[in-house]
Amino acid sequence: MRAVFIFILIQLSNLENIIHGFSLYTHFPTSMPIMRQTSHLSMVAQSPFDKIEQDFQALTRRVTAYHILLPKSTEAAVTLKQKIRNRVNPPRSRDAPPTYVVDAFNQAAQRYSLDDETKHNGGLLGEMLPQGACRRVPELDKACFEVPLGHVAGPIETDYGYHLLLVEERTNCAELDGVHSKIVRGGADGSKTVYVGPSGNEEGSNFLRLAVEQLSLWVVILYAGGIFAEIAAKAAEAIDI
Repeated sequence: MRAVFIFILIQLSNLENIIHGFSLYTHFPTSMPIMRQTSHLSMVAQSPFDKIEQDFQALTRRVTAYHILLPKSTEAAVTLKQKIRNRVNPPRSRDAPPTYVVDAFNQAAQRYSLDDETKHNGGLLGEMLPQGACRRVPELDKACFEVPLGHVAGPIETDYGYHLLLVEERTNCAELDGVHSKIVRGGADGSKTVYVGPSGNEEGSNFLRLAVEQLSLWVVILYAGGIFAEIAAKAAEAIDI
């Protein structure tokens, strides 16, 4: 019975997220990052629904990210970070074409990263990894779900050294990313960073589909609940007799 109750609460929370996300999509342009507001009261006393929502999101979050491992030198990490940024957005004083941020990061990882396991793949940690996948480096795992999407972040200090981090795709982090979930190559020369949603620009249709699925599931749950309640009532009457 307890498991059924928890399942029902999770479905309620999931349905609430879908409706909330669809509301954000229909009321704001996709170019504006949407941040969910949290009241002071909810920050002080967390409701059971908020706790279940957080647990559910943690189980369904995924990330595609790259990193560069460097010695524990803040100067070296900051210098390389700025060098990558300058390649993405060259200063006017430099006569150089811009480079797509993932390409610039990959090339820097291949040249400078101390992580032999990932440097040959441009620093790729993994594609669509679940939260907790980088258990050996918890600071890096946590940062994957906290740093801005599509920006070179860091330095992040761990036992292994300093890391620069780039998140290319991340799912189920609407509070941080708004309606966007990944970056793709854009522009005539392919150097522009374009932010898109889970299926390009089709977030609205996805929300509607998920909402219909959730409502259908709730019809089944409520119908089954009525049957179980009737059986329980008859069983109670039989015991009393």
